[in-house]
Amino acid sequence: MAVMKTVTLIGRPGCHLCDDARAVVSEVCAQLGARWEEKDITEDEELYRRYWEQIPVVLVDGAQHDFWRVDPRRLRAALER
Repeated sequence: MAVMKTVTLIGRPGCHLCDDARAVVSEVCAQLGARWEEKDITEDEELYRRYWEQIPVVLVDGAQHDFWRVDPRRLRAALER
């Protein structure tokens, strides 16, 4: 039985790359039945400090997976492992 993974999208309002990443993450997660959440970098000082230069950032189970552009094939492969 596969263990369900969690995808976290870190972005900010008004970010077009974040909008693009959200579309990819939501589509891939919906296809695979994976859980995903979104965090606003402007509301978390630690996330801001760590990731501001890279947003949008995608984490899989808390580990950085991608930033700037999200490749749906790469995300799918990470979730299917």
